[in-house]
Amino acid sequence: MTPAVVILVPVLQRPWRVEPLVESIEKATPEPHRTLFICTEDDEAEIAAVDAVGAARLVLAGPRLHGDYARKINHGYSNSDEPWLFLGADDLNPHRDWYSRALEYAVEGIDVVGTNDICNARVMTGEHSTHSLVRRSYIDRFSGVIDEPRKVLHEGYAHQWTDDEFVQTAMWRGRYAHAFDSIVEHLHPNVGRAEDDDTYRLGRARTNDSRRVFHERRRLWLT
Repeated sequence: MTPAVVILVPVLQRPWRVEPLVESIEKATPEPHRTLFICTEDDEAEIAAVDAVGAARLVLAGPRLHGDYARKINHGYSNSDEPWLFLGADDLNPHRDWYSRALEYAVEGIDVVGTNDICNARVMTGEHSTHSLVRRSYIDRFSGVIDEPRKVLHEGYAHQWTDDEFVQTAMWRGRYAHAFDSIVEHLHPNVGRAEDDDTYRLGRARTNDSRRVFHERRRLWLT
């Protein structure tokens, strides 16, 4: 039987994306799966949109803090038990059989499988993954963060670069494979697939700070 996957979806102030995301996941994922939204406590419109479609959700107490995306992914990992995790987002459109295709690359010793977002140039050449499939036992045993136990992502990034650290750590360990044929389309304004909004602008606002954190930390997996 195909192992179940929990699709973790950190969300912030984009309630209009909830229903189309759930619809696309259901159409594209016939295998056992669960979509789990992770919301901010005071984001009432987002929570209402998740409840309206009957999806599972977690709510982080307190105000939105630095490292919001990573915190929500880590919270989702700690509050789920499926053998596979998918590090998702609300602006995705998974194509048919994305999950089964990604699993084909999860041979012995491979715990992180990058999907193809047909958006980011580095992703489309296999150098990077913006949204990855992760074996839970990899996080349990090794952690996704080289100096923090049982964490998927480092929470020191405002938003950008957190996936770079995660993917490069998995590559350095020899536990990464890239599934070019597992397509999880990123509906991003950079390629004209979405309108810009406050959440995207918020993510860009501290890009330089996150870049600095990445270059300070990369010695951890390069030495």
